[in-house]
Amino acid sequence: MLALSNVEVLYAEVILALKGVSMQVPQRGCVALLGANGAGKSTTLKAISGVIDSEDGRVSGGLIAFEGQPIHGQDSATVVRAGLVHVMEGRRVLPHMTVEQNLIIGGHMFKSAAAMRQALAAVYQAIPRLADLRRRVAGYLSGGEQQMLVIGRAIMAEPRLMLIDEPSLGLAPRMIEEVFALLHRLREQGLALLIVEQNTRVALEIADYGYVMESGRIVLEGDAQELRANEDVREFYLGLDREGGRKSFREVKHYRRRKRWLG
Repeated sequence: MLALSNVEVLYAEVILALKGVSMQVPQRGCVALLGANGAGKSTTLKAISGVIDSEDGRVSGGLIAFEGQPIHGQDSATVVRAGLVHVMEGRRVLPHMTVEQNLIIGGHMFKSAAAMRQALAAVYQAIPRLADLRRRVAGYLSGGEQQMLVIGRAIMAEPRLMLIDEPSLGLAPRMIEEVFALLHRLREQGLALLIVEQNTRVALEIADYGYVMESGRIVLEGDAQELRANEDVREFYLGLDREGGRKSFREVKHYRRRKRWLG
């Protein structure tokens, strides 16, 4: 469904942020993109969705294809219309508007009021909590409720693939469970997911497949079950060795390097 082949991203024509990234998301699949802060995970999502152009960045090499069609270099609105939506990090609600007004903005492409009402009903059915909160001002919601709202707003665009960046960030454990239960229901309904997440445990519980990034490169990939069983994944992801000291990926033994390692 989504394929990246040797993708490079350049910021300000100087900083090479992604260095030959190749990865795939299958139809109805769920893929986790893991790694420490600054590894390039969010940049990868922004390159896919076209948001990178608004941050003085560009895809300077490689290919990004969605359902067989190249999308790199296209603006984000065109990418959304193609069926791919990006839920960015930070729960970016419109704080002075109600929950329902936020959702309506997510469905701005609908040409009729009837289509808008149908989409709203679908979101409220998928996320009943939002139905109860529809008249609440978004800025007064809890962090978990805001996360559900931005997911609901993304659903309004009727995507076939959702990119979601750090859905558990800053949430209490109970809310993390609720958010990932929602994502699990969405993927059961056929929505493909590419999840950037630092909570390795919850990410690999929902994902079928995972990639690990460091310094703008994919350095490890495998089935989620295989990655969950790999002690070195936890060790690298936390950035700590067994004695509690900081460790680079290159220092961790027993990793299986990708054959297509560049550099």
